[in-house]
Amino acid sequence: MSTLTRRDPLDDFFRGFFVRPVDFAGSPAEAPQMRVDVKETPEGYQVHAELPGVKKEDIHIHIDGPVVSISAERKQDKEVKEGERILRTERYFGQVSRSFQLGQDVDEAAANARFSDGVLELTLPKKVAPKAKRLIIE
Repeated sequence: MSTLTRRDPLDDFFRGFFVRPVDFAGSPAEAPQMRVDVKETPEGYQVHAELPGVKKEDIHIHIDGPVVSISAERKQDKEVKEGERILRTERYFGQVSRSFQLGQDVDEAAANARFSDGVLELTLPKKVAPKAKRLIIE
């Protein structure tokens, strides 16, 4: 079920009218969520996570059986030159994280991660289940 958001056209008009940041009651600044796509193949899982503005060094991936956790941090670069002043800032700086459980354990040794153009791509092969062994009674 989707959630509905109530919008007030007058509120939207005044929000764009002012140059200085104005705190409107009832609209807390929320940290953006990490957008993730997960696909399953017979061999494993493909994960695509959008992380715009994040450096490769600031991304951490943890695999524990079928549970995959991704965390990242976007750091703020303070580049205010003399004579300048910031009128409005809408970009988020800080940490985001996401954890999800897959249907089968992941083979951590064969897992692969690639980061390019703000998109993290994970290739997570499924762990091969050990075959049952039949014991012979002597």
